[in-house]
Amino acid sequence: MTVVCKFEDIESGTAKRFDVNGTPVAVVRIDDEVFAIGDICSHANVSLSDGEVWCDTKQLECPRHSSSFSLLTGVPETLPATQPVPVYVARVIDGNVDVEVGS
Repeated sequence: MTVVCKFEDIESGTAKRFDVNGTPVAVVRIDDEVFAIGDICSHANVSLSDGEVWCDTKQLECPRHSSSFSLLTGVPETLPATQPVPVYVARVIDGNVDVEVGS
């Protein structure tokens, strides 16, 4: 696990981009939950962390072509994207957001 920021540094309903061991990751906060998803859209080379967070459906929308990705599975819920993006383990421990991108 890698500490990327303090939990309070991310406002609910927003995403921030972090580099976790060379992997671009969008960390999303919705209320008291955090999610970590690959930051690069599978349809176009665009940073997902610049997109809109859909709190009610737990999705992150690509700012370029409006594909939305599930924060739970990484699967695109809308076109034009058809390929998923990776999801990672994210936890709040002692007030810090920890992300694990794998070994």
